[in-house]
Amino acid sequence: MFDNHLKDDRPKNRLDLSPTPRVPNISKEDFIKQHKIKQKPVIIEQATNAWPARQTWNIEYLKKTAGHNLVPLYDSRPSTGHKHQHAAEIRMPLRDYIELLENGEKNLRLFCYNILFGLPELRNDFSYPDIGLKFFKKLPVLFLAGKGARVQMHFDVDMADLLLCHFGGQKRILLFPPSQTRNMYRVPYSFSSLYDIDFENPDYDKYPALRHLQGEVATLQNNDALYIPPGYWHYVIYDEISFSMTLRAFPRKPANLLAMIRNLVITRTVDGLMRKIAGQYWNDRNRRKVLNQ
Repeated sequence: MFDNHLKDDRPKNRLDLSPTPRVPNISKEDFIKQHKIKQKPVIIEQATNAWPARQTWNIEYLKKTAGHNLVPLYDSRPSTGHKHQHAAEIRMPLRDYIELLENGEKNLRLFCYNILFGLPELRNDFSYPDIGLKFFKKLPVLFLAGKGARVQMHFDVDMADLLLCHFGGQKRILLFPPSQTRNMYRVPYSFSSLYDIDFENPDYDKYPALRHLQGEVATLQNNDALYIPPGYWHYVIYDEISFSMTLRAFPRKPANLLAMIRNLVITRTVDGLMRKIAGQYWNDRNRRKVLNQ
């Protein structure tokens, strides 16, 4: 499965990454031709120009406008034992969570939180850019974390086209196309790589397939919008406290649509069931299978 046989003299702490292309703005026609069809990421600097959010969204605005809302928070560390992979660790008011972040918290994250239902105060602050994606308008989701937070390498289960609209401090995202999956150490019945792989300082002796990864790094600043094609692997690095809202366009290609159904109905169901039945044995079994391939 992994390409382990070739020698590579690349420094031990560096992956083969190029910067994600950045444009001030882009027409619908050019976006479809150059990025949607070719499945190429791009950072669009002015995609959110018409939004009130462009002028107002920051950490203080979240605290003032929506800070009373109770939100679920997820631990960045992997689930163990019988715990479901996507179970929330704790719930607290958004205001209290942000204060934790300001005091150095970096393990708890607000993850994939639907703004329309959970933070309705924000729903009039944004719209849907006309760039050639048919966005599903009932699922704008928020991600928020503190300086030093890391999000495990993964791809999105729904195989959607993603437009990640970023606010606040700098965030970096390492991006790899689906063709790199064979070198990613994907955990069986999951949508992520092994948790203990450090993609910022890869250990080529322990994980030799990483030598053959080729990808991009998208460095996001306030108000940037990043297009992530379906099935792209991504690893997120929070250099500062920041948050992003992701807009999604569900798959229309038959292959991606079938993959989404398989991921949701079969893969995720089997994993959840086996965690309940076998607990940590299931986790250890999957880790062994990755390392023995």
